[in-house]
Amino acid sequence: MELRQLRYFLQVVELGSMGKAAQKLNVGTSALSQQISRLEGELATRLLQRTSAGVVPTDAGLAFWRQAQLAVRHADDAVRAAQLARLSGHVSVGMAPSTISVLGLPFMQAMRDRYPDIRLHLVESLSGNLATMIDTRQLDLAVLFQADGHHRWSLAPLFTERLFLIGRRDMPGVPAGKTVRLAQLHDLPLILPSSPHGLRSVLDVAFARGEFQPNLVAEIDGLAMLMDAVRAGFGATVQPGAAVARLGGEPLAMIAIADAGARRPNVLASLSDEELSPAGLAARGTLVSVARQLVLGGSWPGATLHDS
Repeated sequence: MELRQLRYFLQVVELGSMGKAAQKLNVGTSALSQQISRLEGELATRLLQRTSAGVVPTDAGLAFWRQAQLAVRHADDAVRAAQLARLSGHVSVGMAPSTISVLGLPFMQAMRDRYPDIRLHLVESLSGNLATMIDTRQLDLAVLFQADGHHRWSLAPLFTERLFLIGRRDMPGVPAGKTVRLAQLHDLPLILPSSPHGLRSVLDVAFARGEFQPNLVAEIDGLAMLMDAVRAGFGATVQPGAAVARLGGEPLAMIAIADAGARRPNVLASLSDEELSPAGLAARGTLVSVARQLVLGGSWPGATLHDS
């Protein structure tokens, strides 16, 4: 039994005429009659009775007509649901504070332009917290700095960020050149995030490789407060270029760290393709596209694409 045969049968009953139904369905009368005959043959019962005025359903045809209406309606609903699922729904996306300061608004705009019926939920938190939220299905996808050991996820490298020494230009000890090595900062007061932070892990490895102990004067995990302290002159910091995206007023000095290990990888992590909704798949593709545009357009200081 085919869905097409059900539609043909319903049209014949509605119009009470093979000829009128064939005309409305844009098929030949003989082809329509053959399909109805095949349907009756499969059911082993007569569904329609021919009369001088046209055709009317038999008792069996009337019973079949009621259920056929429901079946076609459910099939149409299923088609509409599948179509809407590609364009609507909701998706939760997580980003670290420095990442969202550059990527957040362009990503929101692109989602609004491309998928206006998808409700976007953005979460700003530390990379480690975002990883936990994906594990607990609180997020569909997130931009992370470390994603080791999560084999159930879908992972894709996005780009790598170069790290910079950032501080007031008038702070004693801030170098005047374009690059600096970490070992040259041994006397400079530094303000860094604490050890659970993904960036701090990268820096600790670089410090250990260079056998260098930083002059750490404060640990601040909130990016906004950390940069406020830097602007106030309490110390300098080591951050990716995105850390200054929201700062106004007098620009801070940004000096590239020359150490090979002073890089922060950015990875797009998401639930597996089987678990992601159509809205999640659309958001993931949009996020990759927007991130690439920002990096290639020079809007992401110190970032280079993974495939470059």
